[in-house]
Amino acid sequence: MNQLRVLLVDDDPLVRTGLSMILASTDDIRVVAEASDGDEAVPAVNRHAPDVVLMDVRMRRMNGLEATAALMALADPPKVVILTTYDLDEYVFDALGAGASGFLLKECSPQEIIDAVRLVAAGEAMLTPSATRRLIGQFVATRTNPRRRQARAALASLSDREREIVTTVAQGKTNAEIGAELHLSEATVKTHITRVFAKLDATNRVQLTIFAYEAGLVSA
Repeated sequence: MNQLRVLLVDDDPLVRTGLSMILASTDDIRVVAEASDGDEAVPAVNRHAPDVVLMDVRMRRMNGLEATAALMALADPPKVVILTTYDLDEYVFDALGAGASGFLLKECSPQEIIDAVRLVAAGEAMLTPSATRRLIGQFVATRTNPRRRQARAALASLSDREREIVTTVAQGKTNAEIGAELHLSEATVKTHITRVFAKLDATNRVQLTIFAYEAGLVSA
């Protein structure tokens, strides 16, 4: 069986040990390396090629936001899940905007952590879509008008069908659910999402969700 490769980035060694033990309890996930801060994350990704990075948001040197942005600039970036004790932390929102695939609260259950790794590795939405959408909606409401104007201007590049796709993604629906609602095959939904990624210069579904809120396709 092909195992999912995971890098742990956290400045607390006890947290890293706990995460490593949780993921070691599975047959399909393997922790390939650990890093104590963002400065160590990029070299570790280059060296170990993880599929998923579990990234602390607040660290002593380079924080999770800066590290996520650096990883997303790589030619073949891994999926990043932000770990935080703050579910309404602006660092988390900015990390999502930089390309993270979602976030988890550190007090979540071991199974939620395992499920999150599997979900983002498969290209699905974040583990806790309701919490993530609440966070996005709250911070988008306070964002400056230029970002909203840019998002609304970008709407012109999307077809009516693509706008429907973005809206349903922002509602937290899976490809299967989107297909059923819009009477499309899952393969067609995936094709539309890929095209939207290219048009909006987005890398994942979370960024589409942020765009949908900023463009006014959905509201908090």
